[in-house]
Amino acid sequence: MNSALVVIPSRLAATRLPNKPLADICGKPMIVRVMEQAQNADIGPVVVACDHKSITEAVNDHGGRAVMTREDHESGSDRIQEAANTVDPDRKHGVVLNLQGDVPLIEPEAIRAAFAPLSNPAVDIGTIMTEIHEERFRDDPSFVKAITTPVGSTAFRALYFTRAKSPTGDGPLYQHIGVYAYRRDALDKFVALPPSPLEIREKLEQLRALENNMRIDVSLIHSAPMDVNTPEDLERARAAVSAQ
Repeated sequence: MNSALVVIPSRLAATRLPNKPLADICGKPMIVRVMEQAQNADIGPVVVACDHKSITEAVNDHGGRAVMTREDHESGSDRIQEAANTVDPDRKHGVVLNLQGDVPLIEPEAIRAAFAPLSNPAVDIGTIMTEIHEERFRDDPSFVKAITTPVGSTAFRALYFTRAKSPTGDGPLYQHIGVYAYRRDALDKFVALPPSPLEIREKLEQLRALENNMRIDVSLIHSAPMDVNTPEDLERARAAVSAQ
């Protein structure tokens, strides 16, 4: 399997946490923390796809690579496709991995786990999930549930994603983590498709792929990476980095 081009989409604007990518976490901007974890995953080159020169400067100052993208992209998938075509126009990398820019504590193993399903040539998109252990999160619509069927000991095929508590009956519930590894052709197909009915209804972009017969396989990881969306999240991230 070809190595992946890891692309981290990063927008300066954030309602709940202004200038979020540049938020300091123990001496480094958050976007740099994410970039370094992606580099530690060692699955291929890493580039930050951003919409503001201040992010580019922060990345460059820490030895990384950033590329400016259009400001009007409707989704991170559109932004990573533009970045991938800019930095790899010859398509030397057969996979583009989309890593969100607000997960400064993500483990390199989790990034590699999203890449792993593409060892099966039938899979279009790889992603990750973790078991929900706390009862209060089982009904929480912000915890997106992955409904899957096993295809191995830690590998699963996605049947659906939902904000509802599902499936019913006894057994574990799994939280989907929005890290995606796309085959290049799959990414091109995905961004060219219009939003699908269930995508619009559930407000879950990945349903567009399933509704258009694209295969998503999911690796099971042990714990969910904490995303940073609020000042309180930022303080928790700083405390966690300080404790390392």
